[in-house]
Amino acid sequence: MRLTILGCFSATPHSNKNPTAQLLEMRGHHFLIDCGEGTQVQIRKAKAKFSEIKHIFISHLHGDHFFGLAGLISSFRLLGRESPLHVYGPKGIKEAITLLLKLGNSWTNYPLHFHELTSTESEVVFEDDKLSVKTIPLDHRVYTNGFLFVEKEKPRKLNPKAVEAFGIDKSQYHNIKQGKDGTTTLGKPIPNTQLTFDPEPPKKYAYCSDTAYFPSIVPLIDRATVLYHESTFLESHNELATKTKHATAKQAASIAQQAQVGTLILGHYSSRYKNLEDFITEASKVFENVQLGEDGKVFSF
Repeated sequence: MRLTILGCFSATPHSNKNPTAQLLEMRGHHFLIDCGEGTQVQIRKAKAKFSEIKHIFISHLHGDHFFGLAGLISSFRLLGRESPLHVYGPKGIKEAITLLLKLGNSWTNYPLHFHELTSTESEVVFEDDKLSVKTIPLDHRVYTNGFLFVEKEKPRKLNPKAVEAFGIDKSQYHNIKQGKDGTTTLGKPIPNTQLTFDPEPPKKYAYCSDTAYFPSIVPLIDRATVLYHESTFLESHNELATKTKHATAKQAASIAQQAQVGTLILGHYSSRYKNLEDFITEASKVFENVQLGEDGKVFSF
């Protein structure tokens, strides 16, 4: 699992501060999560391939999270894209994007599919044989979802020494990897656990931006490998967080602690703060394993 932070600042862009966008590489997929202004430039800087992006997840319809989407869709067209593109986001996103394409007479020459979301309950919005993606309903000023990306359990790994020691024929290897027991040449059954290694635990990535402090999400993100949680403010501006339905670094850390996640990544910082290390300092008092999201930073898990 590889996460590239394309942008992690709130509100208006600056020369060195980009609004929210992330690229998540997981089990062969390249998911784009949110698409603020300048996202396609950031994708170029990250040396990622436009053609690998098949699914885009938009959390909500505030400009710093989706104003870059129309431009990106248009660029895909100019680059001769042919493969389908799927966009998941709140109801209204299809109308907003297609109006811009219509007025500019630049409708796509590739299949463009919108999956509009309205439910206030968590729901699966994408699934294949490798992973699933479900929504994380959040508490913001407009309808907003985070997204939980969950790997499906990988096949068990064959233990070469064990199958040889038990005299298991190679014709059984595929079934053993799928979890079935083995049988010796004498017909004796051998439990699968004695012939294989446990696979790595499935990884889970939880993306939560934007939201007020919202403990209701804790059961949904329980024991996630990684949690990205917005931390627009520090506790010194808690009243602003409450007013705007954003979170503080301390509150993000509290959610991480309650959910017992592996790693917390902070982001969506207000531009009023000059020293981002203050976010680490505040969050670390509540939750130990905290990382700063920074534009262009890459995390591998």
